[in-house]
Amino acid sequence: MTEYNWPLMKDTLTWSDRFKLAKFVMTADRFTQGRKVEQFEEAWSKWLGVEHSLFVTSGSTANFLLLDAVKEMYFKNKKKIKVLVPACTWVTNINPVMQLGMEPVFCDINLDNYSFDLVEAEKISKKHEIDIVFTTHLLGLPACVNLMKSMFPKAIMLEDVCESHGAENVSGKVGSKYDGSTFSFYFGHHMSTVEGGMVSTNNSQLYTLMKMKRSHGMSRVVNDPQVFNDLFPDIDPQFLFVTAGYNFRNTELGAVLGLSQLKRLDQFIDIRKKNFDRYHKIIRDRNDIFHVPFPDTGNSSFCFPFIAKSKKIKNDLIHELIMNGIEYRPVVGGNLLRQPYLSKYNTISCPNADIVHENGIYIGNNQFVGKKELDLLEQIIGDL
Repeated sequence: MTEYNWPLMKDTLTWSDRFKLAKFVMTADRFTQGRKVEQFEEAWSKWLGVEHSLFVTSGSTANFLLLDAVKEMYFKNKKKIKVLVPACTWVTNINPVMQLGMEPVFCDINLDNYSFDLVEAEKISKKHEIDIVFTTHLLGLPACVNLMKSMFPKAIMLEDVCESHGAENVSGKVGSKYDGSTFSFYFGHHMSTVEGGMVSTNNSQLYTLMKMKRSHGMSRVVNDPQVFNDLFPDIDPQFLFVTAGYNFRNTELGAVLGLSQLKRLDQFIDIRKKNFDRYHKIIRDRNDIFHVPFPDTGNSSFCFPFIAKSKKIKNDLIHELIMNGIEYRPVVGGNLLRQPYLSKYNTISCPNADIVHENGIYIGNNQFVGKKELDLLEQIIGDL
């Protein structure tokens, strides 16, 4: 494994986190989903500003659970459900749409915050009856969900915030206002439960449905199971399945880590934002060779993206990053329509997603990045 001077991410688990986990392991008598999970869900809901949250196994299963419940609750008898998705996002935003038998409608992105290109989205609104808009707040930059809602007023609005915890727009923290949102606590994200994710909503009926689906579809897990017991008196309420479900439950161990890390999340976000400010000044001075993202003060920066204006600049930058021991990645999946398994959808033009695909990379931004790293970055970018 390569040792980087500047990796994408370092271990966020402190000795305090580890001690709390060790103490819990030595003293608790339950490790599967229990009271600690409930406490973490309550603390997360309070931090985000929503009514309900569910701790699940990953941000990916959070996406699947949310989409499955929305499909059942709003579109149970509809044969063709169209979901608007960006052409550049992580694949777990797209996969559950197809796995659940819905139709993805791809839209090009913009180069300001890497969310939907509003001009293209408006064209789509005139051609398609969109049932669900699934927005990604990519790379820690808040998307214009309110504008998408005005464009698709009848659509269910869902938000993937998996790598953008604490990003804000005019409505407050993203993921707190509309129909449902998802978050990831994977190792590389703002805070970590090792693996894990959260799905949040203000809709109590949707929450109840997702809570059952998280646990195989069982009614006994909800706050008032008697409602279902009365409807099906001939079935033992201990094993009453009222919906198709899964085992997406997480553990008490992950919740212990989540509760501990959540206390420092705002501090982590503040550092990321300050780093992004410095990064933005650096790249703004080289707008001759890079596309500069919008300097949104509501960012919760996940990384430092570099979208070069030529292949040569991208390759020169990669060379310098490698020489200085700086880890990099392409910008998520690039233009997903060019990925092999999605090639059948590659019938529309997505020029901005193509630019990101061909000339985009990013490097890590997190609470471990400081003046030394940013001084080095300024030197590298200035010398290109």
